[in-house]
Amino acid sequence: MANAEKVAAVAELKERFETSSGAVLANYRGLTVAQLAELRRALDGHASFAVVKNTLTKIAATEAGVADQLGDLLTGPSAIAFVKGDVVEAAKGLREFAKANPALEIKGGIIDGKAMTPAEIDRLADLEPRDVLLAMLAGAMKASMARAAATMAALPTQMARLAAALEAKRAAEAPAAEAPAGEAPAAEAPAGEADTGEAAVTDTDNTKPNEDAAADVAAQATEDPTED
Repeated sequence: MANAEKVAAVAELKERFETSSGAVLANYRGLTVAQLAELRRALDGHASFAVVKNTLTKIAATEAGVADQLGDLLTGPSAIAFVKGDVVEAAKGLREFAKANPALEIKGGIIDGKAMTPAEIDRLADLEPRDVLLAMLAGAMKASMARAAATMAALPTQMARLAAALEAKRAAEAPAAEAPAGEAPAAEAPAGEADTGEAAVTDTDNTKPNEDAAADVAAQATEDPTED
């Protein structure tokens, strides 16, 4: 391969690493051209599958900043599935094809910047697709909003019941604060009206001078007017 072709190949691989959400490396030894074409069709829409040269791929991985995650996997015949769509669907497609074609061996890969082992990629294939997960999330959010709306709608009724309960409690506690039945409060004397005992003493004191005057008049009447 001419130097210009190598430079172009490295640049293309670097761009694929940088623009893909994941890259799954596989050993394709033993697969025919027809089987490789079948695998590409199975991954269509989710990933592109390309046979690569390890030396050029290591350079591209280094320039893309993913050499630490992929460097050890670039040994022997290598092919890479560059994930463009749903990583779960891509993992499912690779696993299903590998079951039917055991010659395809998954080495590992990188998904969203995280190194993945073959076992982890296999577990990834067990997950629900992104569209299904989003639908489940939307359903859960819709149910939560419906519950919140029902709670808000019931709030006025609950407040009315609480107010009625408080009113009933106050009514039940009211008689306990009143005076006992049959016990009347003491009547107050009208304003300006003197106490009866004090009035009697005052009247007695006032009549004494009058009685003395009457006695003087009687004494004078009995005296002899001719006496000097």
